[in-house]
Amino acid sequence: MQHVSTSIEQWSENPQQYFANIDAEVTASVIAASADVALVLDSQGVVRDLSLSGTVHPDLAELRQWVGRHWVETVSVESRVKITALLEAANSGAAFAHRMERQVNHPLAGGLELPVSYSVVPLGRQGRLLAVGRNLRAQAAVQQRLVDAQQSMERDYLRLRHTEARYRLLFEAIDGALLVVDASTLSVLEHNAAAARLLGENSRRIIGRPVIDFLAAPSQLGAQAVLTQARSVGRSESDDLKLAGSGAALRLVASLLRQNSAALLLLRMTPLEGASTSMVPNAEPHSLARIINALPDAFVLTDMQGRVLAANPAFSQMLQLPSGESAVGQPLDRWLGRSSVDMSVLIGNLRQHGMLRLFPTTLRSSYGETSQIEISAVAVADVQPACLGFSIRDVSRRLPSDGRSSRQLPRSADQLTGLVGRMPLKDIVGETSDLIERLCIEAALELTRDNRASAAEVLGLSRQSLYVKLRRYGIQEQGSTPAAEQ
Repeated sequence: MQHVSTSIEQWSENPQQYFANIDAEVTASVIAASADVALVLDSQGVVRDLSLSGTVHPDLAELRQWVGRHWVETVSVESRVKITALLEAANSGAAFAHRMERQVNHPLAGGLELPVSYSVVPLGRQGRLLAVGRNLRAQAAVQQRLVDAQQSMERDYLRLRHTEARYRLLFEAIDGALLVVDASTLSVLEHNAAAARLLGENSRRIIGRPVIDFLAAPSQLGAQAVLTQARSVGRSESDDLKLAGSGAALRLVASLLRQNSAALLLLRMTPLEGASTSMVPNAEPHSLARIINALPDAFVLTDMQGRVLAANPAFSQMLQLPSGESAVGQPLDRWLGRSSVDMSVLIGNLRQHGMLRLFPTTLRSSYGETSQIEISAVAVADVQPACLGFSIRDVSRRLPSDGRSSRQLPRSADQLTGLVGRMPLKDIVGETSDLIERLCIEAALELTRDNRASAAEVLGLSRQSLYVKLRRYGIQEQGSTPAAEQ
């Protein structure tokens, strides 16, 4: 490393020792090999000649049109100040001119830009200048992907914060005593305020303790059996348990939850009628209903067949229902799902598993507009009558998590088969064939540089058929002229 550094210093101090006898052709070859873009400028900043690497732009003929134009005219408006500064520094003969480097953007056809980093040095004694540039398109693409990824992460983080806030609000607002315990150790992980009041303990003394410790000794064996059964079959309950200390009789309902690879138990403790409830103050009976009505996400309650029993205002807003019309009494699949298959899949999973998370589907408004939604749902079978609860969120404006553009096909057969049950077979095949047809048309237009007559010939179509398909898929006519079609 030291030898290389010494050699560079010798070149900068005594270049005549190494380069005095090199002819013009060798110099031009060295410049062309070392730079992606090299421009020969006169003293007025007019491009007189250029050298381009094939990696700069596939259409080199477009860039060769710079010859004869002022260099400042070939860059975007915000880059012209940088070009002026480079030319002034080079023409003034400043010692730092050859170290001065500026990043500019060249506008190209189709709304694209070519980012280049330039340095300018004097060339000979005729007042000419040499602008040596490096193509920054690869760096710009990486930076753009980084920005997109950061924005996606910020949106996901904000969504998780909002979800956690809604969960905390609902968890604390429920009148019943709820505890979340670890399924293996039975230690308490979370609890709501009602649980602290029922157990007669402060929050610091509840978290981390085994839930069995809060029950009277004769009830601990029965509670252990209830929790073991819940781990095995997903749900269990008992009515003959008593709290330690107060001896209050209560009903314990345990449900199995899974979070990533961890198994949790959600415990609901309900004092039995006639039992002492002095530690449970009177709560506002409609507080939960008011919270659900104020939620920005839609919430719908249906019977086991999917007929709407109740819905919050957010659901009516998503449906854009006319004034005076109500969703109550209507089947939910009137608006939900690409077809009746979606609702059948939802109800079938809820009856089998009791809950469903993040089910993707669509929602149709009363005016026929569709939006992409996600549904989390739960079946409540221990009430009369049994019912289904649906939390519906609009995700139309969310950035796709996998980063694929709309022009890309699914990467595997598993992603196609994953649509089964959400869409009918003919819709899956139809959408896939439409996507392939559109990709072929766009590829043909790119191959023929937007010459639609040539594109129709490449695709084996008549020009009229191609025009029909262009209008059908909404493909814009990019830079085409009547002359290009002939």
